[in-house]
Formats: sequence, C-alpha cells, structure tokens
Amino acid sequence: MDGDPVSPAERGQVAADRVEIAMLIARIAQHADSGTPEEYISCFAADAVWELADAGGLPMSGGRIQGHADILDGVHQRRAEGIQGPGSHTRHDVSSIVVDVTGDEAVSRAYFRYYTGTDATPVIVALGTYNDTYVREGDGWKLSRRVITRS
Repeated sequence: MDGDPVSPAERGQVAADRVEIAMLIARIAQHADSGTPEEYISCFAADAVWELADAGGLPMSGGRIQGHADILDGVHQRRAEGIQGPGSHTRHDVSSIVVDVTGDEAVSRAYFRYYTGTDATPVIVALGTYNDTYVREGDGWKLSRRVITRS
C-alpha cells in the first residue's frame, strides 16, 4: 500500500520478535519449575528488575530486586523453601500473551497461574499478570523488567 511506513520485511521481523519473546516467556516459566538457576537467569538482562507489586498471598516475598545476583538469590531462596524448581511439583502456566515491539525494545502483558501439588491434584495458588519489558542484546531478547500483580 502506498505510504505504508512499514515494509513487509519490517513486519516479518516484528512477527519473528514477537514469537521469540513469547518463547522467552515460556522458557522463564519452565526454568522456574524444572530448569537450573543458570538457565533461568540466562533469560534476564544483567540489570533486570523483578518486582512483585502485590504479594496478595503469593508464596514469595514482595518488593523489588535488581540484577542477576539478587534475582539468583531469590531463586535459591524459593528453591530452598520448596516453592520452585525440580522436585517442588509446581507449575507456572502463562497465557494470553500480547507483545508490542519497537526496535530493540518490547513490552508484553500475559496472564499467569501458579500451581502446587502437580504430582497429585494441582491447586491454583495464585493468578495474576506479568507486565514485562525486554531489550534485544547480542544473543537475543532478554527480560529487563517484570512487574507481577495478582488478579
């Protein structure tokens, strides 16, 4: 179409970026449940912010943490408490993902459900929203900020 500022190649790149970011969201959820801390943290930018805006009964402390070291400390704490990681019988389920890409930055909004007892009859412990921001780095997209709110 004449006057269309976005070329087919640019539309194709945006579509590819959206898919890559949706897969990143899925990897983060799966690494939280069954991956290693190293796999999990590899999904985050070095200065990433992880913020629990409303703890609302979620089995983790609220507040804001920043950077790989603090995020990893939180991972190790949740694993020690048995609420995340291999053998914890938890599941982070993410859906209704909407991604908007602008150059080397992107934002997304997705719904999540957090289950425990997945080795028997699963129990939904929390429902909420991930409001995320991403940056494109040399090796692909990384999560740079996650604000978690409970629905």
